[in-house]
Amino acid sequence: MAGHGAEEHPHGADRLCGVGDRVYSRAVRRGRVPRRDAEPVPCLLELALLHPDPDDMDWLVPTSPQEVMTRLLRGMYDEVSASQRRVGSAVAAVEWYAGLGRQVRPDTSVTEGPAIRVLDGLARIQAAMDEATQACTTEVLTVQPGGIRREAELSEGLHRALALRGRGVRMRDLYTHVARHGQGLLTYLELMRDAVEARTLDEVIDRLILFDRTVAFIPANTDRTMALELRHPALIEYLVTVFERLWRLAIPLTAPLPDTGIEGISHREQSIAALLAEGHQDAVIAERLGISVRTCRAHIARLSETLGAASRTQLGVRIAQAGLDGPPHSDASVTVPGRGSPTVR
Repeated sequence: MAGHGAEEHPHGADRLCGVGDRVYSRAVRRGRVPRRDAEPVPCLLELALLHPDPDDMDWLVPTSPQEVMTRLLRGMYDEVSASQRRVGSAVAAVEWYAGLGRQVRPDTSVTEGPAIRVLDGLARIQAAMDEATQACTTEVLTVQPGGIRREAELSEGLHRALALRGRGVRMRDLYTHVARHGQGLLTYLELMRDAVEARTLDEVIDRLILFDRTVAFIPANTDRTMALELRHPALIEYLVTVFERLWRLAIPLTAPLPDTGIEGISHREQSIAALLAEGHQDAVIAERLGISVRTCRAHIARLSETLGAASRTQLGVRIAQAGLDGPPHSDASVTVPGRGSPTVR
């Protein structure tokens, strides 16, 4: 229809325009709508929320909300994965150029700059963190990878967290699902009360701490004896965007992990299956999920038993047949090979 091009509907299926929402809702309730009802909202056809009724082309039938949700979740998962890769590339580039700077000036251990500062040594890192904590007035965002948090790690930053709580600063923390099993984290959250909100994901990016959306700290080497202090507005905005997208995908620590909908397969095993399907080795999977290699292999063995696989090659085929080769879905109807009828969540 003239005058109603896609440029007038710059949105996705997760945020429909008002007219589109009403037409799609009517189609879901009634099972179909006349094609003329959708003429003012071509976005519904472009986003595949409506499609022609094969029995009568003058009518449009809706795509099921469950299918739409699955499509949205897969798209969000792909976006976050791409963001994680870009963060890794940015850190590697910064490390490389910081190394060049140290070669030019071998007598200095720290490269100073107004937007990016390389902190060499735990003492310098702690001092910079204490300075940022004292200046913080509103919000702290953190990503804490690595599974169960050790008591020593939690105690190390407790004085800063208590100081922030005393000034009314709000904190949001992201952990891996494995961290839910650590008593130290539960004790820490009880101590911080409503000053901290925590959520978990199967896997997160490397450690990140953001103060007031103005200064961020990330590791600069694998053993974390060096860190980058970032104050460049573009970098900070990018890191905040990554955090917020992960936060939307994460599950509150107070809420249980969703059931996979597949008998005998846990949420963690579903995540392991997806990473196996991507071709990752056991050690890589263990690191990304914050578990030991031994624990990872025990889960893989249970996956093989549940799916009736006699080898790793056959396990890959079974994973694909069971639909476990993608991100976990919120709604699933899956047949486990070698078993009876589908197990539906």
